[in-house]
Amino acid sequence: MPENIYSTKIFLLAAVSALSLLLAAACPSPAWAAEPQGAENPRVINLRDSREAHKVVTEDKLRYGVSFLSDSVCGGRATGSLGATAAAMWIENEWRRIGIKPMGETYSSSFRTRDGKIARDLIGTLSGSWKGPRAMYIIVMAHYDGLGTIAGTMYPGADSNASGVVAMNSVGEMFRTMTRVHKTYGRNLIFVALDSKEPAMEGARHLWDLIQGGFLKDPASGKVISVEDIAMTVNIDQVGGSANKLKNGNKDFLIVLGGDGGFSLGALTRESSRYLLGIEASGDYFGSEGFTKLFYERVSDQRIFLENGIKSVLFTSGITMNNNKPADTAKSLDYGLFKRRVWLIFHWIEAMI
Repeated sequence: MPENIYSTKIFLLAAVSALSLLLAAACPSPAWAAEPQGAENPRVINLRDSREAHKVVTEDKLRYGVSFLSDSVCGGRATGSLGATAAAMWIENEWRRIGIKPMGETYSSSFRTRDGKIARDLIGTLSGSWKGPRAMYIIVMAHYDGLGTIAGTMYPGADSNASGVVAMNSVGEMFRTMTRVHKTYGRNLIFVALDSKEPAMEGARHLWDLIQGGFLKDPASGKVISVEDIAMTVNIDQVGGSANKLKNGNKDFLIVLGGDGGFSLGALTRESSRYLLGIEASGDYFGSEGFTKLFYERVSDQRIFLENGIKSVLFTSGITMNNNKPADTAKSLDYGLFKRRVWLIFHWIEAMI
């Protein structure tokens, strides 16, 4: 496709994005379940304080985001491609709309991959309080690159990992909504859209190098963010599919890998998530000790931070038969379930900060 036509398509899709999100904002409130006894506990979901945040995440908005990132304009989002550039532009526009601020003059931090391609991580931040800066940070990240187009066949990467990027952005919008109604948190959030996960997690390594080298500064305080300032990382990698089921037959689940009970599932009680959100939070990878260890420690971007002693958690719904195939399209996802998973991730992070 000629470059001018390609640019025009990006512009038109961005315009459609802005219009569709304005229309999507007028959505009815969900039917709230009665809160269980003890809802005042910060580790129990408190819907009274988060109704406005829930409203900003709709199935239509999730569907639109995944559809754009898995559209032909992004071409599968291979690192260094025009499609990856289109995806990065869309993410930056979303962050501006939400109110996620860049951590420098721009969101983009470029680096060269081992095979010579130019890749870019996108980095932004939300303050934990409207009153002033906070000292500690939680990194919320999701890789946006994919396999691209190979031998004329596009690999859309809707679940892997357009779903993770859209979930990350949605969580950011939920937190921004909460701070706008004067909710304060003890820690700041850093959002990172990682490039070049495939095949060597180079985007995550680049992010770690930036932190370790003292190259990240809080835009509010001007303070250099050190390794010691990072409380934990949260990685969102493939959370939109419903083809899998837990051993008990439940398809309404989200896998939460990382740490012991107090650090992972203890931050949000199983009873609260199941009763109020209809989501079962599973602490292992479909009951397999070996695959749990593999997915947590080896095959996703939190690995880089675990290797360097940073507490990390992975949210995922697991690999499906559509992974790394042309069939991984936006139409294959369950957006009702996807929405409730986003809510769960938000509440989990909120319990940690």
